[in-house]
Amino acid sequence: MRKSAPHTPLARAILDAYAQGQEDELLEPHVLVDSENNPIGRISKDDSVIFYDIRGEREIELTQALTQKGFPHFTTDELRLAFATMIRYKKGLGVRVAFPPLEGLRNTLGEVLSQNAKSVIKITEAEKAIHLAYFLNGKREEPYPGEERIVAPTRKDVATFDQAPAMSADQVGQETCKALADPGADVVIVNLCNVDVVGHIENPDAVIEAIETVDSALDRIITCARNNGVASLITADHGTVERWRYPEGAVDTGHTSSPVPCIIDAQGEFVLREQGRLSDVAPTILDIMGLPQPAEMTGQSLIQGNAPASKRLLLLILDGWGHNDEDYGNMIRKARTPNFDGLWATRPHCLLAAAGDAVGLPQKGVGNSEVGHLHIGAGRRILSDRVKIDKAIENGSFMRNEAFLWAIEEARRKGRPLHLLGIVSFYSSHGSLDHLRALLRMCRAQKVEPVYVHAMLGRRGERPEAGARYVGMIEKECRELGVGQVVSVIGRYWSLDREENWDRIEKTYRWLVQGEGTMITAE
Repeated sequence: MRKSAPHTPLARAILDAYAQGQEDELLEPHVLVDSENNPIGRISKDDSVIFYDIRGEREIELTQALTQKGFPHFTTDELRLAFATMIRYKKGLGVRVAFPPLEGLRNTLGEVLSQNAKSVIKITEAEKAIHLAYFLNGKREEPYPGEERIVAPTRKDVATFDQAPAMSADQVGQETCKALADPGADVVIVNLCNVDVVGHIENPDAVIEAIETVDSALDRIITCARNNGVASLITADHGTVERWRYPEGAVDTGHTSSPVPCIIDAQGEFVLREQGRLSDVAPTILDIMGLPQPAEMTGQSLIQGNAPASKRLLLLILDGWGHNDEDYGNMIRKARTPNFDGLWATRPHCLLAAAGDAVGLPQKGVGNSEVGHLHIGAGRRILSDRVKIDKAIENGSFMRNEAFLWAIEEARRKGRPLHLLGIVSFYSSHGSLDHLRALLRMCRAQKVEPVYVHAMLGRRGERPEAGARYVGMIEKECRELGVGQVVSVIGRYWSLDREENWDRIEKTYRWLVQGEGTMITAE
């Protein structure tokens, strides 16, 4: 990486930060300054901003800080920005949305259970609350009638979760056993998030501890389910740590394209298909509970023949637990997982496709928690935002997008800068360099200037030190296009938060607006 590193100011500064022990995700803010140390390209009153990230749940807090009048969490300026987002991050943000969500996703698992007067309890910790609520319900923010949500607090006494790999799994387990003991709880849906969250951190001992924590919680929860006569379906939303190393040995902290396991623990003799998709989970649950499958659910029950009948069911999602038959780089095989192994050996099981076309992603796209939970709950294949945006770039409609054109026209009308804000990555589930490049080409076609790029880095699915190379690539592309300038860089840890760590968002706000950070002199 270092031999081919680009010779541009910010890219060189990032390489220097690597040498001092920093890495992409935790990179301290860096700001380009002129010869008199004045920050270049800060977001100011009446400017235009395009936040080009996708996925959305980690983009809400920063968007609120930049746009919300009377923002309560720290002192902000009234910027009155012309603010557009790539997708809708949350209802009511008061921004223009380039690619609105598919509305009216009917007859998801949650809706069908509610229509049949089933009581549903969802349990996880705050780190994954939005996935069990919003995404599992087909991107519906409001709970369905009969749905209760229990969210264990995620620990805030550690900077990163490799310092506490157990996270709040014990409390999640306690709450789950309480729900399973309640005969009025028809369906209990649980997410254990340790493997996914800790797997994104380059700390092998912590990853092993996270896996073993989940295996222990699995045993406790399944025992509670059995003691209360509740059938269980155990699966995952995507893979992570089962392919934790690249072929040459470097750690791969990103998601994977692996299938995920599916195990059904229920009374009776039954057989599962060998292969399925995440969209088959909801039909399988309805099959077990004897509920009719709506026409909108195009997935199929995984059970061949007669299903085991159960009035109550546990859906347990082991977040990030993928399947890999090989030993190399497989942290799950390296860990002690007697409880999972016992279930896999003795109960009906199969593998589910959780990446690529099976979950509406590009053919070689890795899975993620958003699309994983969305497909588990929807019971059908749903085209992802990334694919929709890629198709718009391909057919040219991206360049005619009304939200983008509005932000550009507002910048031109007011004589103010346009800012492009977002992840700089090819592999992140939060966005793509291809989308940023398309926006830069659009800016050139629209003859808007100045255009400033504010880059967020995060090594998930990236090779070590990829951030410096990507920033150098964008700086080079800006020069070739004759439009745009990368003026600041920060690690996504500070900017893409979803747990109300407002100190991190404030740090990002001050980086963007006030130019606080390591000063890098422009050439």
